[in-house]
Amino acid sequence: MIAGSLFHLYTGGFGLLSTMSQRSLHLMFMLVPVFFLFAAGRRGAAKLPWYDIALGALVLISSLYLFFTWSKQTMRVADVSIWTVIFGTIMLIGVIEGTRRTASSALALIASLFLLYTYFGKYVPGGLGHRGYSVTRIIDFFYSTSEGIYGMPIGVSASLIVLFVIFGGMLSVTGGGQFFIDSTFSLAGRWRGGTAKTAVVGSSLMGMISGSPIANVATVGTFTIPLMKRGGFTPNVAAAIEALSSSGGILMPPVMGAAAFIMAEYLGRSYNEVCVSAIIPAMLYYACIFVIVDLKAVKNGLRGFPKEQLPDIKQVLKKGWHLIIPIVTLIAFLMMAWSPNKAVFWSIAILILVSFLYRHTRLTWRNFLRAMEDGARETIPIAVACAGAGIIVGSLGMTGLGVKFSSSLIALCHGSQILALFLTMIASLILGMGMPATAVYILAAALLAPPLINLGITPVAAHFFIFYFSVISCITPPVALTAYAAAGLAKTDPGKAGWTAFYYGLLAYIIPYMFVYTPVLLWQGDLGWIILSFLVALIGVFALGIALEGYLFGRCTAIERAAFAVGGLMCVYAEPVTDIIGVAGIIVLICLHRRRQTKVSVPGT
Repeated sequence: MIAGSLFHLYTGGFGLLSTMSQRSLHLMFMLVPVFFLFAAGRRGAAKLPWYDIALGALVLISSLYLFFTWSKQTMRVADVSIWTVIFGTIMLIGVIEGTRRTASSALALIASLFLLYTYFGKYVPGGLGHRGYSVTRIIDFFYSTSEGIYGMPIGVSASLIVLFVIFGGMLSVTGGGQFFIDSTFSLAGRWRGGTAKTAVVGSSLMGMISGSPIANVATVGTFTIPLMKRGGFTPNVAAAIEALSSSGGILMPPVMGAAAFIMAEYLGRSYNEVCVSAIIPAMLYYACIFVIVDLKAVKNGLRGFPKEQLPDIKQVLKKGWHLIIPIVTLIAFLMMAWSPNKAVFWSIAILILVSFLYRHTRLTWRNFLRAMEDGARETIPIAVACAGAGIIVGSLGMTGLGVKFSSSLIALCHGSQILALFLTMIASLILGMGMPATAVYILAAALLAPPLINLGITPVAAHFFIFYFSVISCITPPVALTAYAAAGLAKTDPGKAGWTAFYYGLLAYIIPYMFVYTPVLLWQGDLGWIILSFLVALIGVFALGIALEGYLFGRCTAIERAAFAVGGLMCVYAEPVTDIIGVAGIIVLICLHRRRQTKVSVPGT
């Protein structure tokens, strides 16, 4: 695994190999260790099962065969070699089994079904059938071309994702994660519900780099969940807040769990443009959590920690200020239109250099190798999921199912945007039951983005809508993976934590509709209008939070909650008239609610 990380550092800094060479070696470094780290045999066994060793060796040979022969295969005029069929079959089996072990059984099953459909489609009646392909043609397409296993998803993983994950691992071993948490806690810990706000901000900062919700819970949650419990939050609520906060990390630029890179490929736009478009949706997501956390804290009378129990911000900054430099330079390089792989490579180099400024952050050889190993280990599930998703995307293109599905969805919705959006939301949430968010986005974008675009929704809004719900699926029961991980740390019931996270995250389900009907929230248009629309959206989120929690200066009546909900929803719809009415109505409601609470609190009134 260390060799794999070093290989990617070399290609990232000194130039990529040819497309298939880079992708074949990348998948080799990511897939072979799966059969040794995620063994199918009984856990705790003294030695690996022989079939895991055999499968790992066969995948290694198949990858090397493709690496050394792919250029000849693209020039061939004769029939497909029997070795291509054999090694291609091995790779397809290896990818599907690797996906099952590392990503999810659901993704492996879907990839298998699409592979079967590619062959048996000629027997499917009606408009979803196709002319069918031979086994040899199918294996050659998925193994020897850049359209199947080695398609766009694995290409993004090979050239970009692994480098950003290594950067996150390097930042972690030099103390960057602890610095984020300490600095956040020192600033937010004194506020009401400050421990939960620490979790929100700390998870967003770590998620900005790691891009993995579950990894975010595992790192940040070990500190923030006990802290929230000390601050007065129940274990169930602490797990829910951490799950929400960690899931949102994948929405935060610049990494976005690899989706930014893949979305840029789908949209034909630069990576920088995608990152800029992601800023306001991510801020709105965390605004939703902040509103709920703050209202719950004031409702339950939770106070912040005394100053003497908080880390000294001056000391925190004195010890870790230099760890901000690599992040700032990464963002600066990206804004200067550097290629992402070049930007992150030089940011890693700068991180290594600045770590030597202080003894406690100095990068030793042991920590460097640990970061290399951790980077590869955390990339494995993403890379293998991308390869599995490549089978699905390749099948959609080869059989024409993507176009047929798009036409069918448009016909089903009778041209209704709102119905198409609702069905897309449901489909994304269902696909996300047990699948990584990045894999969900790849699949859902290939199937569902074209019909939304054909119905008049802007391409950027369509893709962000799908991506947003791919992320929210992590906290949507009955399979809320991030909430389950947080529940383990909080020592509470996973199912209860999942439903609590779902309830507290209800506001987030509205945000994608905001930027579909208000594209300026995706940084499209005049800056003044963008800022104004963002402020209106924040007011709408605040009103919806009051309606959901039922509390502001005191408990809200049922009529007040309903009125706040209506006012918030009016701010969602991007029309000047509805925005003005919604904002004005919310202000009036706040004043009336304040007046009523004042009368209640004054004796004799």
